[in-house]
Amino acid sequence: MGSFDVPLQDERTQLDAFIEEYRTAMEKTLDGLTEEQARRRLVPSATTLLGLLKHVTWMQRVWFEECVGGTTRRELGLVQSPDDSFRLSDDDTIASVTAAHRAACATARATVADLPLTAIATGHRSGPRTLHWVYLQVLRELAHHCGHADILREQILTD
Repeated sequence: MGSFDVPLQDERTQLDAFIEEYRTAMEKTLDGLTEEQARRRLVPSATTLLGLLKHVTWMQRVWFEECVGGTTRRELGLVQSPDDSFRLSDDDTIASVTAAHRAACATARATVADLPLTAIATGHRSGPRTLHWVYLQVLRELAHHCGHADILREQILTD
């Protein structure tokens, strides 16, 4: 059942459904690909399908663990910049990056489980944000990067 099929529910339920749908969609862009295909660079930047999943994992950790949870990037062991979050190490594989993504999603769910959308998160570098704002930012980034991933996957599969 897609998020458009959910009966009318409260906004939080709908936001959660949209975020989950995009999380799943990002992972599915790697389905059936080889490690080489997942790492293939088709654009001048460091953007690859595997790099996109690594980036959205980092992005969700920044918004949910740093901004909402209040733990710094350094304490979390995260790279400091978004550009660095796309870069793959030799140890990164489809399985390892997918596992890291799933762990980050589980942590994100637990971090926000008992918080209302009106909760104020104070861990972001540029100032306080409501949880509602964080949800919209994460949804925006996931949707944006899913579009990139769809195009890259189409290019890979038609090579």
